Amino acid sequence: MNSEDEKLVFYILLRYILTTNKIVVNLTYKMVNQMKGKILKILRESEDYVSGEAIAEELGVSRVAVWKHIRDLKQDGYILESSPKGYKLVSSPDLLLPCEFPDLEQKIYHFREVSSTMNVARELSHQGAKEGTIVIAESQSQGRGRLNRQWLSPEGGIYFTFILRPNISPIYAPRINLMVAVAIAQTIRKLFGLAAELKWPNDILIGEKKVCGILAEMNAETDAINFVNLGIGINVNTPISQLEEKATSLKEKLGKEVSRKEFFHSVVKEITKQQALLTKEDLLEEWRQLSTTLNKNVKIVMPGEEIKGRAIDIDTNGALIVKRADGSLTRAFAGDCIHLL
Repeated sequence: MNSEDEKLVFYILLRYILTTNKIVVNLTYKMVNQMKGKILKILRESEDYVSGEAIAEELGVSRVAVWKHIRDLKQDGYILESSPKGYKLVSSPDLLLPCEFPDLEQKIYHFREVSSTMNVARELSHQGAKEGTIVIAESQSQGRGRLNRQWLSPEGGIYFTFILRPNISPIYAPRINLMVAVAIAQTIRKLFGLAAELKWPNDILIGEKKVCGILAEMNAETDAINFVNLGIGINVNTPISQLEEKATSLKEKLGKEVSRKEFFHSVVKEITKQQALLTKEDLLEEWRQLSTTLNKNVKIVMPGEEIKGRAIDIDTNGALIVKRADGSLTRAFAGDCIHLL
């Protein structure tokens, strides 16, 4: 290869790096999180101080690199004691940092604040992000729900987007919302003993007050799903004063704060488990058992149309079957569902 060819290759590579800067940043971000996770693992496994030299030797990095990661961990909120003997972990913040989830850390993109995790996930999906990638933020400045409505997202909640690439026919796509709602409601019931119920199409209620909302965006072909991004907002330790009147939080219902880390990890595991039911009748039956909408009089508001009647069932695609006053049956595939007295 002559000098001109070498220059050409250099400029091609340079342009590639510049135009794929987000990918380079993402790789660096993942490597940093992985190293912080390894350091935390070492510190958690020791009851005494661990020297920077010992950490550096075990991880194959310099003592300066260890010091920088320790500094970053302190900035993240970890309480670390330093002494001539080394470092000791005193306490961890209730932040949903990738290094807190060793089995998930390579899949998580964590932010203190973003406009919306859905916006970030959309870019990652188009870049080829793998199944199970998670974008999570401690707060959102422009969180949104269905019909582009604002979703209040102060610190204390859990706000994340789960990227799925399900190997199923697009005809089953409407079931994905049902699957996630079932997974979250079941997790709340198992961990906290609260009677979480499902309001069609995609809300989770406790005592008729909203504790979680779900938003799905799909990219698909006629016969295949490219990806589905599931935006999930859960009011966990959210101050009740920062929520809408018809909303509640787990903290409000339990009278105490809960571990967001434990809850988040359990939710992700339950979603992964429930995916196996996407094409099975069992999923629909679970949703029916948890539903607070079925057997109620409802009003479904859609653009240019309203449906009033009694919600009697859901069909195989998750559409709500409403029996009108004249006895006719109507299927609602989307819309605002209002429970009537």
